[in-house]
Amino acid sequence: MRTATVFFAVVSAMTPAVVGTVPGPGAAASAGGTPGTRAAGAPLPLARLLDNRGVSHDARRQYADFDGSGSSLSAGDLAAAGWTPGRTLTLAGTPLTWPHPTPEGFDNVRADGQSVLVDGAGEALVLLVAGTRGTATGTGTVHYRDGVSAPFRLSAPDWRRGSLAAKALALPRVNKPAGQVEERSRLYAVSVPLRSGAAIASVTLPRDDPSGPDLHVFALGVRPTADGWTGSWSAATGTYAPVGPWTDRTLRLVTRTTVGGPRLRLRFDNTFARAPVRIGAASVAPRATGAAARGRPVPVTFGGRGGVEVPAGAQVFSDPVELDVRPQTELLVSFHLPGTVRAAPLHREAAQTSYVSEPGDRTRTARGTAYPKTITFWPLLTGVDVSGGPGSVVVIGDSVTDGSRRTRDTQRRWTDLLSARLQRQRAVPRYGVLNQAISANRVVSDRYPGDGESGDSSGVSVLNRLDRDAFAQTSARTVLVFQGVNDLRWGATTDEVVAGLREIAARARERGLRTVVSTIAPCGGEDRCTPAVDARRRAANAALRADPGRFDALLDLDRVLRDPERPERLLPAYDSGDHLHPNDPGLVAMADSVDLRTLGP
Repeated sequence: MRTATVFFAVVSAMTPAVVGTVPGPGAAASAGGTPGTRAAGAPLPLARLLDNRGVSHDARRQYADFDGSGSSLSAGDLAAAGWTPGRTLTLAGTPLTWPHPTPEGFDNVRADGQSVLVDGAGEALVLLVAGTRGTATGTGTVHYRDGVSAPFRLSAPDWRRGSLAAKALALPRVNKPAGQVEERSRLYAVSVPLRSGAAIASVTLPRDDPSGPDLHVFALGVRPTADGWTGSWSAATGTYAPVGPWTDRTLRLVTRTTVGGPRLRLRFDNTFARAPVRIGAASVAPRATGAAARGRPVPVTFGGRGGVEVPAGAQVFSDPVELDVRPQTELLVSFHLPGTVRAAPLHREAAQTSYVSEPGDRTRTARGTAYPKTITFWPLLTGVDVSGGPGSVVVIGDSVTDGSRRTRDTQRRWTDLLSARLQRQRAVPRYGVLNQAISANRVVSDRYPGDGESGDSSGVSVLNRLDRDAFAQTSARTVLVFQGVNDLRWGATTDEVVAGLREIAARARERGLRTVVSTIAPCGGEDRCTPAVDARRRAANAALRADPGRFDALLDLDRVLRDPERPERLLPAYDSGDHLHPNDPGLVAMADSVDLRTLGP
């Protein structure tokens, strides 16, 4: 049971057929294209259907017209982000090729029912899109080789006014015939769940509504299934923040596997970034103590090369590494940054010490003395996968799950304890456990705005990061969500939080994933946990308990952690002292309360 950035806008599978409207004469030209090849006929590759000029050379801005007003994306800004014609960019596990313009200068398709040739099977269809003249929505159809067709609803936020928190890439300027405007332009990656194991023949794009916004498609591809791989460790990106600066330094990050295997691969994400980052070399090794490796580190390659550039907003996976690792093994992942890095995407609350080297490529050294400086966050590295295994449980949460108020370097998050339980039993598969929590994160509202350098590392909302941080995680089988208290503490209503949790479950179910949702734990006594907040919390929990059919299972951590005498508060034996975060015994109680049978077959 499985289907899967970067951030993804919401799409959903549909059952009824939808008939679109063919635009009237001149509609294509008004949006900067030509009538071109429209819906009728056999499927063609997207590159043969391009009919709109969305990108302009900065010295020849007048020759493109993305939105009908003469405005366009800057080719110079795209190149500065690492998005050059013909380059394959990986967004949330999906290879997408940024288009070469045609001789006429066309570089995208204005969706109008065109039939696009698509080959392959996978977890999701991913489209790189933007709306013009507003958020563009429409219904397209996936056609499978076995003759089955499945409509889907797609939404493309506006390229100048859409959410920055949901974008795949933002550029600093908009090109106009008279000059450049300092204004963010945006591109979005949206995903469509696919039938598991079914090969695609073609995709019919949504029909254009001549009276409404236009939906533009720059690229599309199929997110492949992660057959043969299991996610063993992960970290969610919460911000793009100033670092170092690091020049010609090697970072040595400490991670810990939850499942083992004879091979592994690494994932690096340049989420929220404005520019590419160059990794000159990388290695991995079991940890001895501190920054010292147990044995000589094993070199890591990318497409057979020792280094790789990660474009802004994109990600890279390493080649498989022949290294047999066991569950609960601490690994040292080292990577050399040959240039100067002043800001990076990162996970702030690592609860783990990692290391920065003296100048130079120190990826091959086992000596810890080559790494005299320490950091307490994880930049750029977002995943460690192992070969084989049954798949993974992805845990979405906030600071309680992230490890706040835990003694650093102790590996005592409640997800670590849950992973240890899974490894000790035989009743269900020994899943990997991927901790995708972000401290202070919320379900329905963004703390970090999703663009630019920021000191706020609390991330975009779960609804905006769900596809990237849950569905696109390697071999995800189940999504476990324990979140909502921060929304309530900062003014969200009961209905907003419950609706957000239900939306998470609905989107997961569309993708063939199980969903386990927890009730919200008490926090009475903490400054923001007023009686009014507690009333909204109790109402949210009542709504979750009254409607269990929306989820595959309900985890009642409220009942596990609350004081029976004062149910608005944590049990004193489980209170870390701030009345919000459980202590070590409380974390043990959380991990022990999970019915492992709810995590999968």
